[in-house]
Amino acid sequence: MKQFNLKSVLKRFTPYFRDYVPHFILAIIGMIFASLGTAATAYLVEPVLNKIFVEKNEALLYTLPYAIIAIYLLKNIGAFTQAYFTAFIGQDIIRRFREKIVANLLSLDMKFFNEFRTGELISRCINDIDRIRTIVSTMIPELIRESITVVGLLCVVVYQSPSLAFFALVVLPAAIYPISKLAKKMKKISRASQEKTSDITSVLSEIFTNIEIIKANNAQKYEHERFVAENNKFFKLNLKSVKIEQLVSPMMETIGSIGIVAVIIIGGKEVISGDLSVGAFFSFLTALFMLYTPAKRMVNIYNKMQDAIAASERTFELMDKKSQIKEGQDELKDKIESINFKDVYLDYYEKSILKGINLTAHKSELIALVGSSGGGKTSLMNLLVRFYEPTKGNILINERDLSNFSFSSIRKNIGLVTQRVYIFNDTIAKNVAYGRDFDKNAVINALKMANAYEFVSAMDDGIDSILNEFGTNLSGGQRQRIAIARALYANPQILIFDEATSALDNESEKEITSAINNLRKDKIIFIIAHRLSTVQNADKIAVLSGGKIVGIGKDSELENSCEVYAKLKGKALV
Repeated sequence: MKQFNLKSVLKRFTPYFRDYVPHFILAIIGMIFASLGTAATAYLVEPVLNKIFVEKNEALLYTLPYAIIAIYLLKNIGAFTQAYFTAFIGQDIIRRFREKIVANLLSLDMKFFNEFRTGELISRCINDIDRIRTIVSTMIPELIRESITVVGLLCVVVYQSPSLAFFALVVLPAAIYPISKLAKKMKKISRASQEKTSDITSVLSEIFTNIEIIKANNAQKYEHERFVAENNKFFKLNLKSVKIEQLVSPMMETIGSIGIVAVIIIGGKEVISGDLSVGAFFSFLTALFMLYTPAKRMVNIYNKMQDAIAASERTFELMDKKSQIKEGQDELKDKIESINFKDVYLDYYEKSILKGINLTAHKSELIALVGSSGGGKTSLMNLLVRFYEPTKGNILINERDLSNFSFSSIRKNIGLVTQRVYIFNDTIAKNVAYGRDFDKNAVINALKMANAYEFVSAMDDGIDSILNEFGTNLSGGQRQRIAIARALYANPQILIFDEATSALDNESEKEITSAINNLRKDKIIFIIAHRLSTVQNADKIAVLSGGKIVGIGKDSELENSCEVYAKLKGKALV
């Protein structure tokens, strides 16, 4: 993972900063007002003491308090202006940044999503990015404001007594080394804490996604113990972080107290000898006390920045990810007449999944892919949808390589029903038309073809009925028919049914099979099935075993010529 520092983090945000110049100007004006107001408050201690209480100047007694009110008013207007506009800048930049990172994630290939846990991606997109937001909207503005305040107070300190200023501030460099060591440790703990946050989010995601199987297996205690273990690790890391944060303040105060003691002794002597007025000394002392506060804050901010910098490393890692599958530039607009798999190989994590597949499909053909689990059937279709890239060989559409076409134009022409049924928390109509322009007639037509319109019509709101997350208010067969309707909605030229009828009863399966057969005349249809009853009328049945096609032909031909198919059919009859 690439290492980042504050400079490199800010450099990544520079293109965004340019869009907020007016807001930055207003925020900086606010910082200047707030900082100068703080310095002026310290300076006014001298005239208040010397002119009013020592010299008993009655005219100033009635004018100086108004100056103090005006200074505090300007100071607080400045503080509000700075806080509001820096928060606006930070929040808006992070909004845009989060949108950009999600857009980049959506462009990545399936291998990436197989490598990263869902909970970790969610944590990085929400928690880590929010930590970076604190740099832009809170930490940097506070650091600038406190720096201006320190400069202003330093001017008051030096103006009142340069010699005392030397003794008061000479001890500060002694704090640099231990604070820098603590900052490095803080960054290391912050990175570990963020990774642990991802672990907790992933555990919770798995629990809530798989709650049905957890309860069915009485695994509540096991899952709770797993969560408790991760939560305890997170607690210990956070405790270490708190310990380092809380060490900074006592360290700064202890070192600062040495300078204050020196000031009291030396300054006291000068006041007694008459070399320094009481008002000047207390103005100096007030400015000095006020100086240590922003200095301490700056150190705390610097330490907290390590948390955000650690988060930036994890976030920018996702931002910099690129799809390993190269997208073509051509649009697939022609009628698809043929698909040809030519000597196709696929390796996945050094494991051979497909080994020299040769298969041709023509328009109006129904091709069935059968074989035992792990034979490579789904992997072959995933290559057609370009979820993965062949390790070797070519896939041709109308004799043109599939890699020449854009992802969107390929997938627009493919209707896919996978083994896992995806139902979104939205209306039935929106689930069917998902991601495409909405057409009510097309939704109804797709539902009818999928043998789903009858049960949908019987629901209270028909096609506008809201489905629960994962479609829990539907039966398994109903969910599968909604998924089939989604595949049919845009009238694609290629249909892929991966165990599409596995959750249907025999009657529904017959109706779906009949609907598929009716679609054959102008499409290329691939059916992956373990139930051979759904594929016996296929134009071509390809039998896959161990990543190879071990037999191809019609049902009657394979029954006598392919041992693997004969065994599959034998199992089906048992």
